[in-house]
Formats: sequence, C-alpha cells, structure tokens
Amino acid sequence: MLKGKKLKLPDRLGSLVAGFEDKDEDSGGSGSVSELGEELEILQPTGFRSDRESETDDDHDHNEVQEEEPMVKRKMKVDAELEHNGRQLRHEKDGLSHISVIKTIEVDEKRSDIESEISQKEINLEKLQRIASTGIPEGGNLRATVWKLILGYLPPSRDLWEKELSENRKKYAKLKEELLLTPSELARMKEEAFQSNKHNNAHNDTAGPLIRHEISHEDHPLSLGKASVWHQYFEHTEIAEQIDRDLQRTHPEMKFFSGESSFGRKHRESMRNVLLLFSKLNPAIRYVQGMNEVLAPLYYVFSTDTDEKNASNAEADSFSCFVLLLSDSVDHFCQQLDNSSVGILSTLSRLSDLLKANDEELWRHLEFTSKVKPQYYGFRWITLLLTQEFNLQSILRIWDSLISSPFGIQEMLLRVCCAMLLCVKSRLLSGDFAANLKLLQHYPEINIEHLLQVAQDLTPDTS
Repeated sequence: MLKGKKLKLPDRLGSLVAGFEDKDEDSGGSGSVSELGEELEILQPTGFRSDRESETDDDHDHNEVQEEEPMVKRKMKVDAELEHNGRQLRHEKDGLSHISVIKTIEVDEKRSDIESEISQKEINLEKLQRIASTGIPEGGNLRATVWKLILGYLPPSRDLWEKELSENRKKYAKLKEELLLTPSELARMKEEAFQSNKHNNAHNDTAGPLIRHEISHEDHPLSLGKASVWHQYFEHTEIAEQIDRDLQRTHPEMKFFSGESSFGRKHRESMRNVLLLFSKLNPAIRYVQGMNEVLAPLYYVFSTDTDEKNASNAEADSFSCFVLLLSDSVDHFCQQLDNSSVGILSTLSRLSDLLKANDEELWRHLEFTSKVKPQYYGFRWITLLLTQEFNLQSILRIWDSLISSPFGIQEMLLRVCCAMLLCVKSRLLSGDFAANLKLLQHYPEINIEHLLQVAQDLTPDTS
C-alpha cells in the first residue's frame, strides 16, 4: 500500500518570494508579509492576474467558490472515511498480529514440552499423547519421533532406541532380500557367497571331488509348480503393476511424490517396496487399492526427518509403522470379513449410531429423507484414514490426534467422521441425495482445529 507523502515546496518558490520583497522596497514598503501570503494563496498555474482582472471577475469567482463548496465537502467526507478505514485496518492488523504472537508462543511452548518429554531417559507415553493430540509443531524430527513412540515402534526407554532401530532395519533388509529380489538375483547372491567361502577355505590343500550346482525343477523359470520360487515371483507381477499405477496418482501436486526426477522416482521405489512386501507377507489381504494413500503420510514424515540417519532409513521405518498402524483396521480391507463384527460394515454401523446419539435430526435426514447411507462416503473415509479428503498438511494434523488419541485410532477416526457430518449440517439438511452425495464425496475446506474440537467433544455412543 502506498503511504501518503507530504509534498515539498519547490525551490522556485523562494525566488518568487525574493522577487516580491524587491518590489515592496521599490514601492515604499506598502506590502506586508501577510499580504504577500494572501497573494501567494491565489496564484494560478497559468501565471499572475492583474488587479483589474481580479476586480472584474469577483462575481465569477464567487460563483466558482459556491460550486466548489460541495466538491470540498465531498473531499472532506472521503478523507474522513479513508482515515476511519485506515484506523480500522490498523486495528484489525494489530489484532491479527496479536493472535499471531500468541500462536507462536503456544507453538514454542508445545515444542519445548515435547522436546523435554522425549529427552527423558524413560518417556511417559500418556503425557506425550496428551501433548501430541493437540498437534505436533512442524520442523525438525518431533513428529517422526513422536509417531514412532506412540505407535510402539520405539520403546519408551531411550537407552533401547539404537538397538531396536538397528534390529528392525536389519530384519527389513533381510525380508527385502528374500521376497523382493528375483530368483536369479537371489541365486547370484548365493553363488557369490559360496565363492567367497570357497576362497576363504583355499588354504585347505586336500584334493576332493568337484561339486556340481544344479538348478532343481522347482527353481526353473518355466516351472509350473506352485512351490516354484519363480511361480511365486510372477504371481505378484500384476500386484506390482497396480501399485506402480497407484503411486503415480499419490499426491501428484507434490514434487516429493510425483515427476520423473530421480528424487520422485526414489521415493516411489521405496514406497513400492513397502507395499509389495506387505502384500507378500499378508496373502489373505495382499495389496488393496488405496493403501498407497495410507503409507504416504508415514513415509513423508520419516523421509523429511532432519536426522540424516533416520531419513536414510525411512523405507524400513515406514514399513514397520505401516503394519502397526493397520493392525487394528486391516480387517476393513478383507472382503470376506465385511459382514463380520470386525468388518467395514460393522464399523460403518457404529458411525451411524454415533451420529444418531449426537444429532438425531441429521441422522434421520441422511438415513430416511435423502437416503445417503454411510457406505457411500464413510467406506473411503474409514478405510483410508481420511487421506483422500484433505491435503497432506491437514492429514498430518488429523493424524496427530488419531495416533495420540486415548480412545484409540479407530474410535477417534469415527469421531472425526461424525464431526465432518455435523460441521456441514445445514448444507446436508437442505440437500437431496445427489447434492449430499457430492458434498460428502468432495468434502469442502474446513478449519481443522475446529473439526477436531467438535470430534473431541462428541457424546460417545452407549447403545
């Protein structure tokens, strides 16, 4: 915004005044300073006017002054309004600055509290959960460390961290070697290990028979046997292709995940390994479309850890935490369990009951009037932990509360889903089936802190 500046009088005005002073002296000093000032006030851009012109134009000038009066008043009114608006804007700006300062202080205090807690020799997980549930400050490695602790990947005792991390990362490397390498690559590695052992034992001069290494029928690439390592490898080729397609669609707006740079390809390759390994270790579930969206926040947080050693092991840490995160909701991905007490339909029914307990009017409208069943929107919300409803930064904040909730991840997730319905109640009550379905499948932008507070304050379903 441009600020008003005081106009400076030009140097030429000094010479004009000097000229008048000379004229006064010549005429006997009849002109006074005040008179000069009055003359200067009526100077026109076109030059000086004679006394005769001034006298003959008195009436005309009087009329001009009368015409100019409304203009002057309007100008004064506009100036007053501008001054008032300026004061108002300054007050609003001061208010916003004050709020910003308070928020900065709160974030710094929260950061200090978390740093203090995770620096303890024995960490109080309940206390850490209480702090983290209100949101973990951005930057550094706070969120990565807190998530690992609360999910149970890191033990509460700091002295055990290095040992646990080392062992888990070695286990992951071994699983990758056994399950993700092609059989030919695995065979080559085994041969190299054999040759290395043979070289180490070369000091033994005892002659012996040559050893022939044959490939069994079951290990042949063309073998049709189900026990063949090649058969098992080819069985997951289709799954790997589906994972690759889904990873191309993971947060395409972010360079971290997308693009053909080595940076983006590296992250997609790491996430592909995690998802493919999970699929092979869980044959009853395998890979389900959308799991890439659930993995993305974990992998992003661990990869952006400011601790270089932790960041370089983001793939291994993401795999373990991905398994832990899905441990109480993995049945939602299993179609055979849909109608069981642990299946997705049972969970959707709980969401409906929670809404009824907190707002029966809205529940009746969705259930009977517009007939928008929870299956139409809640299935995606719940199975994918809200990862497709908000941008990544909002997801990270919501997950702080989900992971840290004393109610448990699934219970807090249902609360947030119910709060999402309550926060758009007026629009839902005025909408029909098509309008409400579109609204809930494309959830609008919302204040995340307000949403989480509504979720926190819900009355639990006791039916």
